[in-house]
Amino acid sequence: MNQAVIDLLGEVPQIYGPYQILINLGLSIVLGIIVATVYQQTHKGLSYSQSFTLTIVFVTVIVAMVMMVIGNSLSRAFALVGALSIIRFRTVVKDTKDIAYVFLGLAVGMAAGTGNYILALAGTLVICSLAVILNRINFGALYKSEFILRFRFDKKFDSASYLELINKMVKSSNLLHIEPSGDGQQLQLTYDIVLREGTTAQDLAGAFGRQEGVSEVILIASKNDVDY
Repeated sequence: MNQAVIDLLGEVPQIYGPYQILINLGLSIVLGIIVATVYQQTHKGLSYSQSFTLTIVFVTVIVAMVMMVIGNSLSRAFALVGALSIIRFRTVVKDTKDIAYVFLGLAVGMAAGTGNYILALAGTLVICSLAVILNRINFGALYKSEFILRFRFDKKFDSASYLELINKMVKSSNLLHIEPSGDGQQLQLTYDIVLREGTTAQDLAGAFGRQEGVSEVILIASKNDVDY
């Protein structure tokens, strides 16, 4: 019966030797770890997940194994699709860039599993290098900032005092948000700032904490994507 199906489909099952299996799985493990490491080092934002980093490695290795199971058999491919259709993934991807790393893991696993070693190595090298370069130059950022400064200001005092402090310690600043209090006596202000060379976040926070009329000083690192 199996031979009849093979004759009907015109397929000859591809059988991998033990050495090739070990090479394919070993390469997929190494490349999966490289991809996961690049993801870890270039990740921005507050939604980092160790489990997602491990998933990249697992996906790469599992896809390589799946490709060896399928080989060049069309019937196996359809059978595998039917078997995997019962799996439901309900995890919400918080960062759209994470999807690209999942696809990269899939592609690397497919290349390693089918014995396309040069493609697997070259693809991993090129895309991971691209990810590192784009991260270093902060590509796509609307503005380059270091911190989000948020504080509450009492309107009974002169605003020139804190503005002078900002001009003294900050290289560039943009007012992002103003929110008056319920009684109208105070303002909550939010600035996007870049510190002057030689000025630390502790220096700025301490100076604002001692400033008359200023209270509830909060300094948030904004090199990553932060909702404010």
